[in-house]
Amino acid sequence: MKEKRRLRSAEWFGGEGKNAFMHRSWMKNQGLPDHVFDGRPVIGICNTWSELTPCNAHLRTIAEHVKRGVYEAGGFPVEFPVMSLGESNMRPTAMLFRNLASMDVEESIRSNPMDGVILLVGCDKTTPALLMGAASANLPTIAVSGGPMLNGKFRGQDIGSGTHVWKFAEDVKAGRMAVKDFLSAEQGQSRSAGSCMTMGTASTMASMVEALGIGMPDNAAIPAVDARRGVLAHMAGRRIVELVNEDIKISQILTKNAFENAIRVNGAIGGSTNAVLHLIAIARRIGVELDLDDWDRLGRAVPTIVDLMPSGRFLMEDFYYAGGLSAVMSALDKVGLLHVNEVTVSGKSVGEIIREAPNYNEEVIRPIENPLTKEGGIAVLRGNLAPNGAVIKPSAATPELMQHRGRAVVFENIEHYYKRIDDPDLDIDANSVMVLKNCGPRGYPGMAEVGNMPLPAKLLKQGVSDMVRISDARMSGTAYGTVVLHVAPEAAAGGTLALVRDGDIVELDVAGRRLELMVSDEELALRRAEWIPPQSPRGGYESLYVERVMQADAGCDFDFLVGRRDAGIPRHSH
Repeated sequence: MKEKRRLRSAEWFGGEGKNAFMHRSWMKNQGLPDHVFDGRPVIGICNTWSELTPCNAHLRTIAEHVKRGVYEAGGFPVEFPVMSLGESNMRPTAMLFRNLASMDVEESIRSNPMDGVILLVGCDKTTPALLMGAASANLPTIAVSGGPMLNGKFRGQDIGSGTHVWKFAEDVKAGRMAVKDFLSAEQGQSRSAGSCMTMGTASTMASMVEALGIGMPDNAAIPAVDARRGVLAHMAGRRIVELVNEDIKISQILTKNAFENAIRVNGAIGGSTNAVLHLIAIARRIGVELDLDDWDRLGRAVPTIVDLMPSGRFLMEDFYYAGGLSAVMSALDKVGLLHVNEVTVSGKSVGEIIREAPNYNEEVIRPIENPLTKEGGIAVLRGNLAPNGAVIKPSAATPELMQHRGRAVVFENIEHYYKRIDDPDLDIDANSVMVLKNCGPRGYPGMAEVGNMPLPAKLLKQGVSDMVRISDARMSGTAYGTVVLHVAPEAAAGGTLALVRDGDIVELDVAGRRLELMVSDEELALRRAEWIPPQSPRGGYESLYVERVMQADAGCDFDFLVGRRDAGIPRHSH
């Protein structure tokens, strides 16, 4: 008979000495019996529940389903909180705190007696933050997403979270919608527990969890309030115990091939540009080299086949009923775009999960020969305006603007934009290129989702629906338009973006992957000599962030957090 492996948690709870007595005794004040300390796997349930993070406010219920599965499989579940990042409420941006939350996760895992971990995630930054921290700790891990809200409803039509906020707000500015009608859409947009039901960043990252194999099948799309979300959580609880017993760590799941699969899936679903930052950061935590060139190389030939807002018409509830991510990955596999032998946390390979996965609605998940966009992957642009790269989401852009030459209208920061954008004397027309500076990782700080820059009211009233916009910021995954983002180096770091002036000619060529400022090197050198760097924050976490954050092309992680440190056995506390 094979000898039972001594688990990591036994270094806390095993034996008859003083330290084991202390660890067990204090745990027992929760009414725990002796037998839960008999050497069985201890499973940490890392919960981002918070009433200030509406997308995650139901995760306590999800945690109970996980616990049932853990107990059923012979494990001992222990739930613990970590910092919850809610994009809807946190200012200046939840992205400022993604790295901080990842540190919370990593050190909570390393310092506590757990053998495996379930990550309960939902709102945009909770997924990458928890995966980054867990990757550096490298225990057996499964991510369980909270799921999307039910479809939004307003006066007989489906409306999408985020996407219709931008649309309705523009309609109000253009005089096409009354303010009272705009406000009456609030409750109809958010009518159940869960995260955004568009293919925004939350749904994109839930899809990345499934595509990477670090989540259970159907993780991406089951609505938050569907009973099947509870079943998935229960089965994840069972499976994490098996992963511990099999000693399958997160590093064995998150391979380079797994990331390549995720990048191609992102193109097929019309996923958020934010996934670029997050997957690069997660990969580098686990020790996988991933960069912007990988995104461009792997995504260039991938068609967008999921017809979801903001790129298309439908919402996540429809996506689930149509077959979900397995149907998408099956379509990609049929044209040879996936690594199907990759191991997943379910115990099955990618190929075993997706083989012959049905597509129940070819309007929502379109045939690969009839895509929404022929090249849906994230396009990476380079040139003197973005030497280290910038990104654009072709599936959400206007085809006619993908090659464009126009006169720059410059906003020095987001306050300058709000002050200037609706000035009736602003010299701007439909051919202009809107340029927003100082909104990158160091400049905001935190790289807020302000890059989509709503158009000026006077142009909206003329019927203009899109313009080329360029920024070192991010934009919400729920937003749309011909928007070039993540310009690196950012303006606050002295990138060329800092030197752009009103009237400069900017040239965008997505097919040629070029972004150029048509100003001579000599003139740029003169401007650079006059440039004054922005002041740094005066202490606190923001100072640490600005001093140690890397640029967008490197995933905006802290330089000292890159890499795996694993979860060894810490020294005794007494």
